[in-house]
Amino acid sequence: MNQNRRHVTHTLLALSLALACSLSLAAPEAQLQAAQAQFQAAAKGDSDAIEKSVETYTALLKAEPGNPVLMAYLGAATTLRATTTMLPWKKMSHVEDGLAWLDKALVLLQPQHDVPAPGQVAASLETRFTAINTFLALPSMFNRGPRGAKLFGELLASPQFAQAPLPFQGAVWMRAAKWAEQDKRPEDARKFYQMVTERKAPQAAQAGAQLKALQS
Repeated sequence: MNQNRRHVTHTLLALSLALACSLSLAAPEAQLQAAQAQFQAAAKGDSDAIEKSVETYTALLKAEPGNPVLMAYLGAATTLRATTTMLPWKKMSHVEDGLAWLDKALVLLQPQHDVPAPGQVAASLETRFTAINTFLALPSMFNRGPRGAKLFGELLASPQFAQAPLPFQGAVWMRAAKWAEQDKRPEDARKFYQMVTERKAPQAAQAGAQLKALQS
């Protein structure tokens, strides 16, 4: 679980930074910023931050129970709780609880979630990408890899993604490239890294380094 989590840690961090708190909620800005900071630390493996992230997103979701983005982040943070215990049954319980939140978040998505506020990321994209990262990071025993792959293909092909802010696009292309590398598809990985560099996304320098590594 720890090794799988490390595969997506950089992408989770890049996503958190790229979104610039795109949730557009009624909650105070300071609370949203705290939630993002906690999630970043949780993605790095900070056990205390994982618990705080779960608590924060739980509180935010109580204030807006129908918000799929908050629900997805709560689900992702909850699955990370599996890394904080050595007890197999607790690991399973945390992952299953997190997946339940993610599944519910995906079900909640409606056409209105495809429409972003100016300069922000559409809720449907943010929800799906959060779910994709979690699904692809889980061990195969949870059988979420195929669904994560399907969601990824749909996200990349969606009109909403084509119109998304470049930092978000860059984060998604970087994750797609890393996934392709892990899946032994170097040509696909090269294609996504090149998209990052050609579009001059904020992740361009990192993508260029990865391209050189693939060629060596």
